[in-house]
Amino acid sequence: MMVTRRIVRTTSKLAAYALFAFIVIFFLDRNFRLLPNAVHEYMPQHHHGLIIIDITIAQCSTVNIFSSCKLDPEVWHRVEKDLYLDQAWTSSAYVHVRRKKEEELTANDKVVVDVTVGRLDPSTGVKGQADVRWESRPGGLWILRSAKPNASDSKKAITAVDVLFGDDAVEVRDGWQLQNTPLLLDANTEIPVPHITVRRGSHEETAKPQPRVKDNGKFKIMQLADLHLSTGVGRCRDAIPDEYEGGKCLADLRTLDFVSKLLDDERPDLVVLSGDQVNGDTAPDAQTAIFKYAQLLIKRKIPYVSIFGNHDDEGGTLPRAGQMALIEQLPYSLSAAGPDDIDGVGNYYVEVLAQGTSKHSALTIYLLDTHSYSPDERQFSGYDWIKKNQIDWFRQTASSLKKKHKEYTHIHMDLAFIHIPLPEYRDVENPFVGGWREGVTAPTFNSGFRDALVEQGIVMVSCGHDHANEYCMLSTDEEKQRPELWMCYAGGAGFGGYGNYEGFVRTVRFFDIDMNEARIQTYKRLEYGDTEKRIDLQIIVDGGHVQPPMEDA
Repeated sequence: MMVTRRIVRTTSKLAAYALFAFIVIFFLDRNFRLLPNAVHEYMPQHHHGLIIIDITIAQCSTVNIFSSCKLDPEVWHRVEKDLYLDQAWTSSAYVHVRRKKEEELTANDKVVVDVTVGRLDPSTGVKGQADVRWESRPGGLWILRSAKPNASDSKKAITAVDVLFGDDAVEVRDGWQLQNTPLLLDANTEIPVPHITVRRGSHEETAKPQPRVKDNGKFKIMQLADLHLSTGVGRCRDAIPDEYEGGKCLADLRTLDFVSKLLDDERPDLVVLSGDQVNGDTAPDAQTAIFKYAQLLIKRKIPYVSIFGNHDDEGGTLPRAGQMALIEQLPYSLSAAGPDDIDGVGNYYVEVLAQGTSKHSALTIYLLDTHSYSPDERQFSGYDWIKKNQIDWFRQTASSLKKKHKEYTHIHMDLAFIHIPLPEYRDVENPFVGGWREGVTAPTFNSGFRDALVEQGIVMVSCGHDHANEYCMLSTDEEKQRPELWMCYAGGAGFGGYGNYEGFVRTVRFFDIDMNEARIQTYKRLEYGDTEKRIDLQIIVDGGHVQPPMEDA
């Protein structure tokens, strides 16, 4: 009997994997990115002008081939997230919604105007609720539909439904509301619990902020590298100290507390998320992890940009294109997928305008996708590299902007951020400031991006990836012995990623820019120990020129 169950379970999983593989192949383009239709089908925002007229949950057994979690697709739209996160041995469950365009509502259609979760009828014992008719659905879900048919009040009508996971889940999208009580499912307690979240009214595009140098000529960038956030609170790795505020270290909570403190202390004008925000193998729902860091920035109204690391989409539930499509829509996000005819997702630049009402750019920040693992492991083992068409795009873009940048009355400066370090980061002959604790896991193939950066006058590039490295290295012209480019590491900030090198303490790097002097100084802040001190304070650019290391650094 046990053997039969295993065979049925294995057969059903193989069929599911085959179907998934077909869907992936069908919807992927030549660069292994989801095509727009596939992205939008996954995304919870749905189509504009749709009204929800019913919600339910379909549960099924993975060992019963006659059981299905797919309701009639002509009637129901399924939110493509297993409420058990594909971690239950025998069960799956999915939220389904019935939706119609507002102009297609009939006299018999009742619009969903509220949802809640609980074991008891929400109207029980509540004064003035005798005539309110809540309708019960599986999983402890209750829905309230309009008393009158064809009522689609834009302020009350629910227009989209989604699911987030874990007791620490947060909602950051405008017009959305998260149900604090999780759905009542019979699941393993280690699986992050699902929470229904709904949107009311129409979806409006969020206005994008324009970064600008402050009136005093200052602009500060905070680089967050390798947050490694999970679905749920995550698991701490190599924490120093092991305990946190007298209790067990919970990775995401401790990481976000660290970041929150620095946001309040340093008040950056822009945050760069330089990859591995999501810890792929512990984040079966990447969206939940993304919202956790986004909430900190949105709440403080701080613009932010992001690129991907090798772990962000490692879980496979939401590819880079899908993640970027989500991030692009979030408040205060300046992130962009970039041109779709070059390799990678997240090749773009951001202009920081000069102070006052100037329309001239004072700073240009380039962000490029360094991909993940080598596509040619036999010849070039390890990690992938920035491709030729990306470098060509960078060169063309930087060259085309130079004429416009010369209109700025001060010295314009260009910076760059990547995730995986360049091969030149491992040059032991170059002077550096800060901790070099582990091997540099740069690609073994050198595609020449460092030379392109120097050619286009980039004064600084900063990466993440190697958590315990947090140095800045000066790259020079060997013949003229002239400083050309600072190459920095941010150091790892997240407790969900490794940190077991010589007592490494989680770190965040800052770039404090003074446009009055065309000066950039950089320093780090630590999570533990000298938490108030600015570590390895170093002027790396002055008068718009790359500077050698300070003698007392």
